[in-house]
Amino acid sequence: MYDAIELAEAKNALAGSIAWRSPSNIALVKYWGKYGRQLPSNPSVSFTLKNAHTNMRMTYKEGTGNVVLFFEEKRNEAFEGRMAKFMKSIADVYPFLQSLDFQIHSDNSFPHSAGIASSASAMSALCLCLCSIEQQIFGSLQDADEFLQKASYLSRLASGSACRSVYPKLGQWGIHDKIKRSTNQYAVDVSGEVDPVFHTFKNSILIASAKEKSVSSSAGHQLMENNSYAPVRFKQANDNLEKLMVAMKKGDLTTFIEIVEEEALTLHALMMTSTPSYVLMKPNSLELIERVRSFRSKTGLPVCFTLDAGPNLHVLYPANIANEVQAFIQEECKPFCENGLIIEDEVGEGAFLLNS
Repeated sequence: MYDAIELAEAKNALAGSIAWRSPSNIALVKYWGKYGRQLPSNPSVSFTLKNAHTNMRMTYKEGTGNVVLFFEEKRNEAFEGRMAKFMKSIADVYPFLQSLDFQIHSDNSFPHSAGIASSASAMSALCLCLCSIEQQIFGSLQDADEFLQKASYLSRLASGSACRSVYPKLGQWGIHDKIKRSTNQYAVDVSGEVDPVFHTFKNSILIASAKEKSVSSSAGHQLMENNSYAPVRFKQANDNLEKLMVAMKKGDLTTFIEIVEEEALTLHALMMTSTPSYVLMKPNSLELIERVRSFRSKTGLPVCFTLDAGPNLHVLYPANIANEVQAFIQEECKPFCENGLIIEDEVGEGAFLLNS
């Protein structure tokens, strides 16, 4: 932790710039419910995406903690306010931020309301920039693992699932007694613990509806506090994570599919049983689910779906069957996507530094 006095004594200039690209992620075992300071009620694991990302460029100089943000070259005061509020909220970690002024330029590679977690990519990009600023000013965080761990820790404080986005391929977050390095404080890289087939996975995102969802994920997490099914859910998530990691280590695609689809439908069942309840799946979501399952049944190919807290399907499959699956999607699924919108993505290598 560095305060204003240490900032004033820092050898490096108190002005500079930094830029990071950070991806979104799609959870396989879902995080749903939190407590304390952004701590998860259950562990989760996610594929890190490649094409769905946020680019963020940040300049800083001596000042009083002011934040100016441009999203896709336009001033965005709502997003700006969220960034400024978060940066003030981590004064116990980075008190020196209030002695600097910031200008941020951010853009996404994917459209808003596309069923891709923009808070995960944006907030992880922000926190990676903040860690680089610490590194530039104070000369700390020189170890790459330490750097990513701190970026993941800060990202968790900004938006829970964002903590998984800094790692390549597969990020796990939340204490689990079968995962030795697991913790509620930050995510860990578990990509080396699974069969390489999962490093090749494609993710076709089928846009059943591009409309803004009726409730925020943050509000959904809060509703878990009084959900009568919450204790059963948290046990289910722990059990599913253990079974999923065993299956992924063995390259067991059948078990992988069963758990991933169960997790997606459980998430939506929890929304429907909250008070107040809400339904985020649309008629076309259900039609697309049925078509994916029917295609799998007919062909025997290892393809499955998942959903985040929204109506749009993420269709997951290994690269060696991409031609067959993508032909099926174009022929049978595209008519049920809003304006025929399908976004192609795949498992990616995590965040990386850009030329600032």
